[in-house]
Amino acid sequence: MKPILFKNERIKAIVYLIIASILWSTAGILIKMVDWNPIAIAGTRSFIAAFVVLAYVRKPKITMSKAQIGGAFAYAAAVILFVSGNKLTTSANAIILHYTAPIFVALLSAWILKESIFWYDWLTIVCVFGGMLLFFIDGLKTGNLFGDVLATLSGLFLAGVTISLRFQKDESPVETALLGNIITFIIALPFILRSMPDGRSMVGLVLLGVFQLGIAYIFFALSLKNISALEGILITVVEPILNPVWVFLFAKELPSLNAVIGGIFVLSAVTMRSVYVSKKIDSTSSI
Repeated sequence: MKPILFKNERIKAIVYLIIASILWSTAGILIKMVDWNPIAIAGTRSFIAAFVVLAYVRKPKITMSKAQIGGAFAYAAAVILFVSGNKLTTSANAIILHYTAPIFVALLSAWILKESIFWYDWLTIVCVFGGMLLFFIDGLKTGNLFGDVLATLSGLFLAGVTISLRFQKDESPVETALLGNIITFIIALPFILRSMPDGRSMVGLVLLGVFQLGIAYIFFALSLKNISALEGILITVVEPILNPVWVFLFAKELPSLNAVIGGIFVLSAVTMRSVYVSKKIDSTSSI
């Protein structure tokens, strides 16, 4: 018998996830706002976010397991590459290429966890890589190819974080993020000490650390208790859609036609796969 889920708790979880997605979506415009080395940006953002997460967790459970440490280093790589990609390509390209993480999860699951890849996984992979090809062609024309590659690698390492969390069935993902933020800061420290950002950049860094990363992750963690996977994936699509919108409104950065078409390919493929898998799981569990 399935536990009864109070309607108000589910609605609260949906609101939490929407808030998290909106906060995440400000990454592009806030990163563009900061005039500083991208690795220094990533490190300072994580330094601030670590205190926010620590204030929420209070007594973190650090197990030092391979999965926890591996996930933390993957997290650090993901955030550093994502910020660097944002500085070297358009925000639209960076966030959508970062959003390819579920496809890398499918591939890594087959290799590391020995999980099966089904026909819909292969179809989605083909569609996603077709969309990525449009981004890379566009990058060759505009000189943003290196930024596109870094953004794609950030998605790959984000998939690594997800895989590490699958090994931590009885652990909290918050501790992995906390360690990841600390590692990011340590790696970025030499870049941070080279120079100091101006006042406008400091405002952007505080907003990034407190709201875009720290509080957003807390809302995301709280939402997971009372929301279905289907609702979760549909709501988190808000992030890659809103990210380039904020950048266009406040920085007048407009994605190219190839980026728009490639983005439609990637977002549609990932969303439809997630919807199909969620419905498949729901129908199986109800039998």
